[in-house]
Amino acid sequence: MQLSSPKASQKSITSPPHSHLRASASPQPSSSKHSSYYFHHIMEFTDKAIGVDFGGTSIKFGVVLGKQIIAEAPAILPKDYPRPSELIQAIADTCLSLMEKHKDIKAIGCGVPGFVDTPTGRIHNLTNVPGWIDIPLQDLLSEKTGLPCIVENDANAMGVAEWKLGAGAGYQHLICLTLGTGVGGAVIVNNQIVRGSQFVAGELGQTSIHYNGRVGAYNNPGALEDYIGNNEFAADAQRAYFEAGIEKHIDDCTPAALDAAATAGCSVALACWDDFARKLACTLANCCWLLNPEAFVIGGGISKAGKTLFEPLRKHVDSQLSAPFRDHLRILPAKFSNEAGIIGCAVLALETADV
Repeated sequence: MQLSSPKASQKSITSPPHSHLRASASPQPSSSKHSSYYFHHIMEFTDKAIGVDFGGTSIKFGVVLGKQIIAEAPAILPKDYPRPSELIQAIADTCLSLMEKHKDIKAIGCGVPGFVDTPTGRIHNLTNVPGWIDIPLQDLLSEKTGLPCIVENDANAMGVAEWKLGAGAGYQHLICLTLGTGVGGAVIVNNQIVRGSQFVAGELGQTSIHYNGRVGAYNNPGALEDYIGNNEFAADAQRAYFEAGIEKHIDDCTPAALDAAATAGCSVALACWDDFARKLACTLANCCWLLNPEAFVIGGGISKAGKTLFEPLRKHVDSQLSAPFRDHLRILPAKFSNEAGIIGCAVLALETADV
């Protein structure tokens, strides 16, 4: 997703394929009533690339071929490298070790949890990693490894993996969300990822579900992730248990614990999931009215709850839409799990690299 110009960075999947891509020209089913006018091209990636998933607590590495991570390197911990220069060198060294074992790697893609100037791969800031402000990571990694590199927002990387190779393959109008400690998003319209004037579009976790609600990280009242982020969900659940006369430690209010409790029939846990779904549905319905997507793909840790989440979510979304939206809309679980960021970054690196 990092190219020399904003126009180039918004390349359509239906553009002429590079030498490392092969297009399949069979039409794909679509929920859109206009689907007969569309001719989807699903790409098969036949070269190798390194994907780097840069998290606030650990950085993971994988060699990707097609939809598969065929090799991995040990994760490194940002806390072990107090200066950005030290951490960048450690990332480069890990990539070089993978390149030594896999001689035919063509490019490197790195997804980061922060704002990125997409064309240049310069990181504006990483809120969870001290000192990472205005860092030209793309240029530095390329210089140290000798390979074409891209740097992308991690939610966009997840979205690209699902759009090109996962649950969203074949859709031209798609919104991907990742639910975890925060809420990230990627928006695809007319077969192009939407970036915006400053390359920060798709931050659905910062959109408001209440004009006078909880104040988010950017002084934005009602920010979605301040209601359905892991920590907020757990705190609200603990409060709901207390109001029902049940004392629960916060560790017993994680999404996994609440899923287990709901599956066992706990009325408090079921109510918590319904409330969670109602809040998320508010954002999904807003997206429908604004962008009219064919589908949503939902990933991240919370999405592992399966029908505990998706059944009430579908109910609440449907209640806020008219028939043309409701009847054609799909809400899908992500195909990829924790590997989505690595795969998405590798896909973007191959699309961007002149190989």
